[in-house]
Amino acid sequence: MNLSDQGIELVKEFEGCVLRAYPDPATGGEPYTIGYGHTERGKIKLGDTCTQEQADDWLRADVQYAVAAVNHLVTVELEQHQFDPLVSLTYNIGQVAFGNSTLLKMLNAGQFNSVPGQFLRWDKGPNGQPLPGLTRRRKAEAAMFTGEAA
Repeated sequence: MNLSDQGIELVKEFEGCVLRAYPDPATGGEPYTIGYGHTERGKIKLGDTCTQEQADDWLRADVQYAVAAVNHLVTVELEQHQFDPLVSLTYNIGQVAFGNSTLLKMLNAGQFNSVPGQFLRWDKGPNGQPLPGLTRRRKAEAAMFTGEAA
């Protein structure tokens, strides 16, 4: 499967777009980020700018690792409204975290009704406390997975 336009819009909504490069929030420096979280170590420099079209193109390319991960790791058949939020989650938390998640284990066991609640386990910041933006994102992903946000 591939990410639908609705899936791209979900990622865009929560990643946010910045058309001027900014420092990584964790390091205060490199890797510099631009667009929807696009980084190319050594290529993006503080002060670089991009157009909205460039940001959109980079996102479509950058999200492909998450698309590939979901296609590789999920062993059950999915509908598009289930696939898209899984890609959004994987793009945000990374392939390793998704691959080790209880969400994936339940999904591959066919426990589809348990999956939406598992999204909400991924709303914590580094201090273990829920982050409101991540909570909103996880609720939106869970709603899309169930077909409520079609």
